[in-house]
Amino acid sequence: MYKDILVAVDLNDESSSKKTMDVAVACCRTFGARLHLLSVVPDFGMSIVSQYFPEDYAQKAMDGAAAKLAAFKDATVPDGIEARDIIANGTVYDEILATAKKIDADLIILGANRPDLKDYLLGPNASRVVRHSARSVLVVRD
Repeated sequence: MYKDILVAVDLNDESSSKKTMDVAVACCRTFGARLHLLSVVPDFGMSIVSQYFPEDYAQKAMDGAAAKLAAFKDATVPDGIEARDIIANGTVYDEILATAKKIDADLIILGANRPDLKDYLLGPNASRVVRHSARSVLVVRD
């Protein structure tokens, strides 16, 4: 049923990401799917902010995230599951949706913390992905 599964990994919340990975690995085993692990390094937002960071800050952040994601993949993806890591830079929900389209993912799996009142008013990344995705989305509650 699923051939390519995209999993959004929050490298700052490894306990939630571990739970999400357990579900993703089970889906990959069930369907014989390929696993694509995505971590997004947020951008600065306004260009005026970037002038206060060293020139190579963005590249160092991307390289650090890539190393951390590779270590996370090695620790959580068992042998026999085809997996690749993807690092993106930008707005989290935009990058998840763009990557899902680019790799033609059949399923997006992402974790979500228990909602606070502010999440109902503003909407976290998970709810934006669910609302705007043309693909199936599985949200793993923390």
